[in-house]
Amino acid sequence: MVQRITYKIGDDELILETGRLAKQANGSIYAQYAGTAIIATVCASSDSQEGLDYVPLTLEYNEKYYAAGKIPGGFIKREGRPKDKEILVSRLIDRPMRPLFEKSFGRDIQIVPTCISSDMMNPPDILAVIASSAAVVISDIPFNGPIAAARIAWIDGQYVVNPTFEQIEKADMEIVVAGTAEGITMVEGGAHEVSEEVMLGALDKAKEVIKALCAVQDELRAKCGKEKLPLNPVVTEMKNRDAIYNEAFPRMKEALYTKGKFERRAACDAVKKELADKYAEQLEDETQKKLFNALFEDMEYSILRSTILEKGVRVDGRGTEDIRDITCEIDVLPRPHGSAVFTRGETQALVVATLGTVFDEQIFDDIEGDRRENFILHYNFPPYSVGETGRLGTGRREIGHGYLARRSLEPMVPGKDSFPYTVRVVSEIMESNGSSSMASVCGGTLAMLNAGVPMKSPVAGIAMGLITEGDKYAVLSDILGEEDHLGDMDFKVAGTDKGITGFQMDIKIAGVSTEIMQKALEQAKRGRLHILDIMNQTISKPASEISEYAPRIEVMKIETDKIGALIGPGGKTVKALSEKFQVTINTENDGTVTIYGKNAKAALAAKDAVKGIVEDPEVGRIYEGTVKRIMDFGAFIEILPGKEGLCHISKLSRDRVNNVSDVLKEGQVIPVKLLEVDKMGRLNLSYVDALGENAGN
Repeated sequence: MVQRITYKIGDDELILETGRLAKQANGSIYAQYAGTAIIATVCASSDSQEGLDYVPLTLEYNEKYYAAGKIPGGFIKREGRPKDKEILVSRLIDRPMRPLFEKSFGRDIQIVPTCISSDMMNPPDILAVIASSAAVVISDIPFNGPIAAARIAWIDGQYVVNPTFEQIEKADMEIVVAGTAEGITMVEGGAHEVSEEVMLGALDKAKEVIKALCAVQDELRAKCGKEKLPLNPVVTEMKNRDAIYNEAFPRMKEALYTKGKFERRAACDAVKKELADKYAEQLEDETQKKLFNALFEDMEYSILRSTILEKGVRVDGRGTEDIRDITCEIDVLPRPHGSAVFTRGETQALVVATLGTVFDEQIFDDIEGDRRENFILHYNFPPYSVGETGRLGTGRREIGHGYLARRSLEPMVPGKDSFPYTVRVVSEIMESNGSSSMASVCGGTLAMLNAGVPMKSPVAGIAMGLITEGDKYAVLSDILGEEDHLGDMDFKVAGTDKGITGFQMDIKIAGVSTEIMQKALEQAKRGRLHILDIMNQTISKPASEISEYAPRIEVMKIETDKIGALIGPGGKTVKALSEKFQVTINTENDGTVTIYGKNAKAALAAKDAVKGIVEDPEVGRIYEGTVKRIMDFGAFIEILPGKEGLCHISKLSRDRVNNVSDVLKEGQVIPVKLLEVDKMGRLNLSYVDALGENAGN
């Protein structure tokens, strides 16, 4: 039986429908808003495993080209491997939903939201979040939801809920907020230096929308929700639990405060191994082994959190607001156009900036239409950065972290009009112990400034954490990996000295108050300004000249009636110039000429040649001319492409010249001075000697 529920958002209605499509799935929802539609399904495996310490969830958002009336490009006209955008939307849905599944359910869960209609006006990602949640809510899979999401934009001093693509382009801030009826669980977005107050206001606005959308899903569940499947919890009790706990706890308390990431881990592992050896016979049972491991994790969780809340001391000895030692280096590589190493404690990023031309722009072909981007950021997290072995590759984590770093830096990267280069930044993580994405932001700023990119302002980023217990709480600046894992909130804030440019937050507890958020943002701002101050001591302004190894782009304006002269018949003139100077020359209808050269010398020489073509010959000016034809009475010399003048035999030398060929040869390049342009437009030239004087009388 088809069940449908609607909810008005702005000028259009959100439609949630079930019972018509994909009826064999555990749960399925058809969601539509205006001309955009999603079908979201969820299925669970039939077998349940006892004692899983994770949720075996896979989430695969995908977009079909037919949704926008398009056929995929390329030779194979079929959707292939997930695009970065699809991976990012999958992460957007996964992060707020995953914590709400029960580990004790023990079954594989797969959620597949598919965009099957796009009006190319309303983004499908928010609809996909709502549809995915609703599909699980009405299914027989246990879930502590629902969740919902809202996109909030700040446009002309007003908040706009779920803006269109066109409105997003105009926005000074655009964030996606997800959560339950009890509170926010995830935020991510970008901005153009907005204040902390604007950010807090957007979160409050999103809470209202999310609460209403959760209520809509609950209403649909009341109509057609299935009875939930049973959980499969571990019922076996751990043997000798109290004895192991009492012996290990004081030793773990000491080990956890060993200085250094690897030293700390080694000290903890030593305690754990000693207890494991002592109770080896008991731990031969797999369930007992899992319970043993869980006990030690619980001890770490308890010790770290209680020490921070009671004493304000963290595992590396810092206070809650202290930031680890930071060092910045630039120009660390000999040939790349810009390079930097940013080190903060045991997190280190080698970041490299490369300048390219318009031909290096990233081209995107998706259902929203083709687009180009001239700022690219790639993030790599090799296994050696954490002292491990593993396969090299680009996974969802790398794409997500790179996207956050890119969003944080992009608002401060100059547009094509003022800096017509394509900029690619690559962050290679050398070491990691807490927020390598924010290290990539800081290193990206240093590398771009080193490359001569005229950034509007330097950008820095910091990762913050939260520990709560009842009414007590502590906000942590510059968190470590352990604090991220064992804390209640992980949020990253990037920005300039004027405001926020990038933001990402994951909350593991319900109902973080506005007071806590305000304190966290204020503390993050102080940390950000501290980091910026250190970065500015190394480099605060772009290098005065771009690297000699970088391509050179020269832009000039010519009169529109001169475009034909520059291009020449059948493109002959511009092709000749491109071949002569090894450059690419693009001419726009408005007279904008862009010259792309492999280096400065080639581009500047070509620019001079273009000027020569489009400018009228100037009497008294000295030109580098090419001898085209030798006659008895003199030589015809080309001083500008397509413009020849006569150098009479009497103007070749102070001494008498009997034969022009005694002085000149065809193809020879010589300096000549334009003496006059006669009434018939003919150019009269004089050979210039090495002293820069007229050779003839």
